[in-house]
Amino acid sequence: MTDGLLLIHAFPLDARMWSAQLDRRHAIAPDLPGFGASPAATGGVLTMDVGARRCIDALDAAGLDQVVVCGLSMGGYVAFELWRQARQRFAGLILANTRAGADTPEGAEARRTLAARLGSEGNVLAESPPPLLSEDPPEGLWDVVKGWIREQPAEAIAAAALGMAERPDSTPDLPTIDVPTLVITSEGDLLIPAEISAPMADQIPGAQLAVIPGAGHLSNLEDPTGFSRLIDTHLERCGVGP
Repeated sequence: MTDGLLLIHAFPLDARMWSAQLDRRHAIAPDLPGFGASPAATGGVLTMDVGARRCIDALDAAGLDQVVVCGLSMGGYVAFELWRQARQRFAGLILANTRAGADTPEGAEARRTLAARLGSEGNVLAESPPPLLSEDPPEGLWDVVKGWIREQPAEAIAAAALGMAERPDSTPDLPTIDVPTLVITSEGDLLIPAEISAPMADQIPGAQLAVIPGAGHLSNLEDPTGFSRLIDTHLERCGVGP
């Protein structure tokens, strides 16, 4: 049996956000449909189901039987769907800067409004992205992040927004997670604050909580060394080599 690490990227980026974490043994980071080099989702909606099936295809292509699944933000939503579909592929789980709950009606409507704007105006997030970084991020990081967003097709971003708007509530799944789990949040996350993500660690049996000081929503980019250290420690806990 071959094990490894599956890294699932955030919205509205692609797998390049994981460059600092990809030097681990059998680590893979697929682009979700429409992002990076991946073909767009059919039907114009990137549902979490479609994202999970993309991850399963990537595991099969890499010859990986079981992996520690690490999803950040939207990647966490996909990880929950992957758990529902293929929990036998999990050696462990890392939920970073994400939440289990579905969107409120107001939040879902805001995503649909954004998708409509993306359809009519193009990639409006390139210059006005959501608060992905802390109030005091490392110098030059915003330029890198905006550059990655600029390279994503507006249609892909819109499809992901629509898919997240219709995602199910994963809170009932938390007590069913029976693999070693690490919940990561960060003090400077302006998008999914720690008080929203941290309680998942109390709802998942045996889960551990780590809080990264100062970092924002994209905690692996603002503190790549600290984030990578957490991954390595959790891989060891799960019996998966670094």
